[in-house]
Amino acid sequence: MFARLTQSTWGKFMTRRGITRKFLATTAALVALIAATAVVTPSFAQEVEDDTIYVVAQRRSENLQDVPIAATAVGAERIESLLSGGGDVLALAGRAPGLNVESSNGRVAPRFYIRGLGNTDFDLAASQPVSVVIDDVVQENVALKSFPIFDVQQVEVLRGPQGTLYGRNTTAGIVHLRSARPTQELDGYFSASLGTYGTASLESAVGGALTDTISARASVAYRHREDWVDNAFDGSDLGDYDDLAGRVQVLFEPTPNFSALLSVHGRTYDGTSTLFRANVLSPGSNELNNNFDRDTVWYDGGGNNRQAYDQIGGSATLEYDFGGMTLTSITALETLEGRSRGDIDGGACAPLGSPVPPGLTSGATDCFFPFGGGNDAVTFPGFIPFAADTQDSIDDLEQFTQEIRLASDEGPFNWQIGAFYFDSDLVVSTVGFGFPPLTTLNHTNTSWAVFGQAGYDLTERLTVSAGVRYTEDEKELRGITTPVSVTVSDEQFSWDVSATYALTDATNLYARIANGFRAPTIQGRDIAFFGPPSVADSETIQSYEIGVKSDLFDRRLRLNGAVFHYTIEDQQFSAIGGLGNFNQLINAEEGEGYGVELEAAWEVTENFSITAAYAYNHTEINDSTLTVAACGSGQCTPTDPVLGGNRLIDGNPFPQAPEYTFDLTAAYEHPLASGATLFAQTDWTVRGPFNIFLYEAVEYETDQQFEGGLRLGYRSADERYEVAVFGRNITDEENIIGGIDFNNNTAFVNEPRVIGVSLNVDFN
Repeated sequence: MFARLTQSTWGKFMTRRGITRKFLATTAALVALIAATAVVTPSFAQEVEDDTIYVVAQRRSENLQDVPIAATAVGAERIESLLSGGGDVLALAGRAPGLNVESSNGRVAPRFYIRGLGNTDFDLAASQPVSVVIDDVVQENVALKSFPIFDVQQVEVLRGPQGTLYGRNTTAGIVHLRSARPTQELDGYFSASLGTYGTASLESAVGGALTDTISARASVAYRHREDWVDNAFDGSDLGDYDDLAGRVQVLFEPTPNFSALLSVHGRTYDGTSTLFRANVLSPGSNELNNNFDRDTVWYDGGGNNRQAYDQIGGSATLEYDFGGMTLTSITALETLEGRSRGDIDGGACAPLGSPVPPGLTSGATDCFFPFGGGNDAVTFPGFIPFAADTQDSIDDLEQFTQEIRLASDEGPFNWQIGAFYFDSDLVVSTVGFGFPPLTTLNHTNTSWAVFGQAGYDLTERLTVSAGVRYTEDEKELRGITTPVSVTVSDEQFSWDVSATYALTDATNLYARIANGFRAPTIQGRDIAFFGPPSVADSETIQSYEIGVKSDLFDRRLRLNGAVFHYTIEDQQFSAIGGLGNFNQLINAEEGEGYGVELEAAWEVTENFSITAAYAYNHTEINDSTLTVAACGSGQCTPTDPVLGGNRLIDGNPFPQAPEYTFDLTAAYEHPLASGATLFAQTDWTVRGPFNIFLYEAVEYETDQQFEGGLRLGYRSADERYEVAVFGRNITDEENIIGGIDFNNNTAFVNEPRVIGVSLNVDFN
């Protein structure tokens, strides 16, 4: 039945849509990979176990190669390299096939995308179809998703719907950050780096036994940058940040069958938010023009684009082994508050006749729409119809979660059942300095679910598993400064079925069908601009995936690949921009995606290794009548058909969904006679073209982009000390990350090149 269903679905898909040459080529490559591994794979030695990667994709520790899910584990060493220049969670973009991360809110409120699925909504109460989980605790709010990465065991990226074990709002997948846990062994580390722009990063952790039954681990991370951008309008400086976070864990193991892990974490952050840059795109072009200067802005508002956030949270994970099955309880509380202000128009107004900085284009207007009249000011860079200076804040966010699971031990038949409860309450405020007036809204969300999953070894080589989850979800929006009240709710089943077949001792084939949903959502930001709130119904995804996972040549070469296809009914989108600066939720009749993902890790020699990952991802909106407002500034060039003054978006790709991504790392070590080592590491990521908005416009469709990093260093013979020089974005690429279209052709870009030195000390 599974085979017939899969074959039928793929047949309809191919007949209805057709397959591009690139998709056929990459699919053929995957088929060839399966055939090759069946022929050339030797039986690897059983004692070679040190390179086994374990993940908790199915809420239990398993070999990555045995899990019937497309998953990538990004290890601690690579995370350290990516963050050496003071980076944040945005550094994960492109580090797993089909993973994209971006933000228009500085170092808070990142937006995640997997296989093209995400949400471009910039509101602080927005929902996303990618769930971020830290140590088994979901981080639902966008600000919670930005908690700094430090002292991690690894970051696991699970692609495809994960609704059975992780719940609603996981239609795209999961990004799971797993912290290093306390052990009875004394260990720890200290790392420090110093780079250009006064960039500094300090990180340290220490852990070990307090008694025979109690162990603990404390870790801290501090990232800093000095002001490096000149506000040439008023002589002030921008670009700085101070980001301090810490975590303390205590593990109690009073008996062999009971453990209690208590964890407390916190963060305090103050810095510059995203730097919006007015009219750096010229009409008819998506290339940065002469109005762009990475080191300079011209702001007459925004309060230096300041943002500040504070977060405190904690969790208690209790486990009791009954013998044959284990009961797990996870209780967690997260609290957060903060604010972010910005000069949204990205430029400046000055009295008419004021000099315009050399090299900049300019315009003339009143700059105070809708309150002024007549052209009494000059604007730059370029024409800016009116000033936009707003602040968004979160007050008193509280998120409480409780999960209980009962799971069997490993064996030919394994199972788990559980229940989950979620409760969130937060207040979001929007205020303009001039316009709009203060608007304060209370968002609440309550959800509960029950779930179960079971797996069975039908033969020594064939394993099947299935799971189901029932969820009820309710959200309410209530106005505090304005009389508005909206409630939405839904209840749905999510499920998945998978099969894994051991083609050889070192090659597994798998197939998976998964269903999931994103709960209905309320968007209230337009209330601040005298518009009604908008609501999106639940979206439901049906996903099909087949893949291969193989370890070749005595496990010196790992090759994994997957082919996937999904359809989404009532897909949720955020229609952003237009003349009214809208941020409205809409449902498309259907969304569709398909693609191929390939990953390789090759130990070329004992001292030289390469990893690579490639993803081709086609996405398409299928709704013949759906329209959105486009290009409110009138300065960009939409290419979609016009209907009723808006633009038809049928057939367009999803926003922020690169057509392809490619990631490559290479590492070489040269041993010295003393036993010490010289090393060189480099990493490069490439993103294909993508649309910034739902509609297509010449200015807001990016070209291919890339970034690279380099690290050269010395490691002591006992591997306890390491010094290195590093560079992030070493070619100083100026990549457009996003844009704002309602006022002018505003864009914002990636981080600049950072070059520095680092020191790592291992206490083990």
